Amino acid sequence: MKYEITHTNIFKYENDVDQSMNHIRLKPSTDECQHLLSYQIDITPPSMTKESIDLWGNTVESFLIPQKHRSLEVKTTSVVSIQRAPFIERIEYSSEMKSIFHSRRFKEHYLPFLKENTYTFLSPEQVEEMTQSVGNIENPVQFPLELMRYLHKTFTYDTEATNVLTTAQEAFTLKKGVCQDYTHVMLGMLRKKGIPARYVSGYLYTGDNAEFIGDSASHAWVEVMVPGIGWIGLDPTNNVEALENHIRIGIGRDYTDVSPLQGIYRGGSQTLEVKVSVKKLESL
Repeated sequence: MKYEITHTNIFKYENDVDQSMNHIRLKPSTDECQHLLSYQIDITPPSMTKESIDLWGNTVESFLIPQKHRSLEVKTTSVVSIQRAPFIERIEYSSEMKSIFHSRRFKEHYLPFLKENTYTFLSPEQVEEMTQSVGNIENPVQFPLELMRYLHKTFTYDTEATNVLTTAQEAFTLKKGVCQDYTHVMLGMLRKKGIPARYVSGYLYTGDNAEFIGDSASHAWVEVMVPGIGWIGLDPTNNVEALENHIRIGIGRDYTDVSPLQGIYRGGSQTLEVKVSVKKLESL
């Protein structure tokens, strides 16, 4: 599949901002299944960007607007190709995989994706509730699948119930939220089970599948580390393996590691308008 993504962020300020420093994570990643064919960023007022790679391997673009301005527009245009085949349902949990999963080296290597934090913390009662519903499955391939199905069935997708600061503990209490909330709850439970799991940010193309749920401006899902195999994406919001409709931008421990826009400025309050278009191009 081949897609063109146009992502525009328009900031409008209450009064003149005399300078602003910004960091953005909007450049799609390239890996063995996804290839970034082209990328362009347009900034108004004009500014040069400096590109760097963060701790998790994500591309970060930084730029400074030194002059006074009342608005800031950041527009990115990307073209990506994706080729992923269904995989996780075919995996058999072998004795070799079990040996890797229970090894100290495996736990040490993926420690950042095993530790809970503010966003992914779940109470003991919540963990027990999910364990009772999903089952105390020891297989680290099967458990994520059953957990994904449980969250999809139990949660209600509701764009008004939560916000960007909502934690997994709060979202699970509500049993409502958006893709970020589904993802944080799933991360918290997987890590409680000792299964390395990371947060993925990106876009979801919904044009060919009206059953897909998600905000067109952004999407989030989980990647689990299958011992001896690698990272595999699971989308609890839609109860599917992340395949050719899922366009990856970045990875991290939780939302804070992949926040698309971060910045500081001197001035009054601001408003933000986000426009995103994901268009399927001709097949490769």
